[in-house]
Amino acid sequence: MRFYLTTPIYYVNSTPHIGHAYTTAIGDMLVRHQRQRGADAFYLTGVDEHATKVWRVAQEQGLEAQEYADRIAVPWRELPERINADIDFFIRTSDEGHKRFVREFLQRMYDNGDVYQDIYAGLYCVGCEAFKSEDELTPDGLCPEHLVPPEWIEEKNWFFRLSAYEDKLLEIYDERPDFVRPDFRFNEARSFIEGGLRDFSISRAGQPWGIPLPWDETQVAYVWADALVNYLSALTYAREGEDLRGRYWPAAHHLLGKEIVRFHCVYWPAMLLSAGYELPQFLFVHGHLLLDDKKISKSLGNIVEPLELIDVYGADAVRYWMARAVSFGHDGSASIDGIRERYENELANDLGNLLSRTTAMVAQYRAGALRRGEATSALDLSAVGAQIAELLDPPRFDVTRALDAAWEGVRTLNQYVTAEAPWQLAKDEANADRLDGVLYNLVDGLTGLAIALAPFLPETAPRILAALNQSDDLAWERVRTGVADEVDGIAAAEPLFPKIELPAPA
Repeated sequence: MRFYLTTPIYYVNSTPHIGHAYTTAIGDMLVRHQRQRGADAFYLTGVDEHATKVWRVAQEQGLEAQEYADRIAVPWRELPERINADIDFFIRTSDEGHKRFVREFLQRMYDNGDVYQDIYAGLYCVGCEAFKSEDELTPDGLCPEHLVPPEWIEEKNWFFRLSAYEDKLLEIYDERPDFVRPDFRFNEARSFIEGGLRDFSISRAGQPWGIPLPWDETQVAYVWADALVNYLSALTYAREGEDLRGRYWPAAHHLLGKEIVRFHCVYWPAMLLSAGYELPQFLFVHGHLLLDDKKISKSLGNIVEPLELIDVYGADAVRYWMARAVSFGHDGSASIDGIRERYENELANDLGNLLSRTTAMVAQYRAGALRRGEATSALDLSAVGAQIAELLDPPRFDVTRALDAAWEGVRTLNQYVTAEAPWQLAKDEANADRLDGVLYNLVDGLTGLAIALAPFLPETAPRILAALNQSDDLAWERVRTGVADEVDGIAAAEPLFPKIELPAPA
């Protein structure tokens, strides 16, 4: 029951955009759900500061790299809190604890005979922080991700013998069919390995910004040889005086974007093997939120600022839109209009009005008293909970379908209101017991669904439970029919999602 989840650490060459909020929020949903089920969970996110592009941005602004990183790290630290992500540790690769561990980790690889020195000459995309072969470029010689020509680099570097781990990695992939998900990303990574692995540089010469190699301090660790190690390094100093590796490694689950599959699914496992560590439990590769069918990125200039959306709609609404609009694991188009539509039609109407109607009827017809009566249940909450849990468990991580399943329960309750028509039952005292039962079933259904929805809507779920005068206990076993207590004092609830007046265009 130990569950360690990580996001990739994000480059700080600029401020966060909605794509970063997407990964962070989805990861939080998965961790919150596991905690509801009693797991000992740890959630890690943070920033990658030692990239060449970060160093160059600092130079352009006339700042020392560390001074720039200290400044730009502030909005990145704010992002998890603003999106309601309950993280356990925020790592910066300039942390002394991280730098110390990286040097130890790379030294283990060196001592194992897997590191040697050679001359590297080739094309390097600073935006990707990756070396490129010509067949990876567009016909015009551009990086397909950033649409700029890569730079020619020729320098004496230290290399990792990735090729020595080709057979071992193939063996692991064959033994662990769930090592990388979804399936088509597994096939992509395995095909890359099967095509033959080439050794890769783990150092850079002539760049002062980075972690010096322990055996050659004239060179610094190449960004990926530094950044990937964060998943282990954080566990050694996240809690003062504790080493959490024995507790959470290898119970690790990595979330990553599709553009970094090779580094995480090939380079990282090989580096772990070289340094003598077990491999993580599995890696889940998600697609991109697209804007006008293009990846959202600073370099392309098509940015959606997450904090601006949160200021307008609130964090829960933005989380809901991100989880629902795009099938997690695949690319999907982001639409600002889509946020407004889901806010009004689904959150405000489907859920918000359901709570308002239910509490108003209990207040009007039963003076706020909730009692069990005799009426057919609206839905089988235990079945709903089992379905959601199965979808959210590794290796599925099917956040979108899990939220769909919960929302189907919301719609079922709305249909139940229409079918049972409590306003008609209230006209005849002979229907008193059935009216009690119908109202109880509505409150019961909302209670169970609020608990099920808590990982997705962490602010809204407690508000629903409070409006129903129900316990705020979010334990997963409470997602069951009959969970609601008989209570008094239920009053008509305030709107969960009030009407929003959008600011006038500037």
